[in-house]
Amino acid sequence: MTSTSKTTDEATKAMTETIAKMQKMGLNSMTWMGTDWVERMADLGSEMLDFMAERVHEDVEFQHKLLHCKDMTELHQLQAEFVQRMINRYTEETGRFVELSTKAWMTPFDKS
Repeated sequence: MTSTSKTTDEATKAMTETIAKMQKMGLNSMTWMGTDWVERMADLGSEMLDFMAERVHEDVEFQHKLLHCKDMTELHQLQAEFVQRMINRYTEETGRFVELSTKAWMTPFDKS
C-alpha cells in the first residue's frame, strides 16, 4: 500500500467515524428539511463558488495591470480602484450571501 492510499484510507476512516459520532448525537435525520432546503444550500454553495471564481479572475487581471503600469501614480490609482471595487463587491456579496442563507435556513420552517 502506498503512502497516498494509506493517507486516503485514514482520512476516509476518520470521516466515517465522525459521521457515526454525529449520528449518535442525534444529527442523523435531517429529512424534515426536505428537498427545498437541499436546493437552497446548493444555491448558496454555487453563489460562493461563482464569487470565488470571479475574485480569482479579478485578481489575475489586477496583477496583469500592475505588471504593465509605467509609474507610481498609475500604480496608486490602480490600487485605489481595486480596493474600492473589492469593497463594493464584498459588500454586495455579503448581502447576497445573507439573503441566500436566510432563505436556506428558513425554508424548513416555512409552511407557506
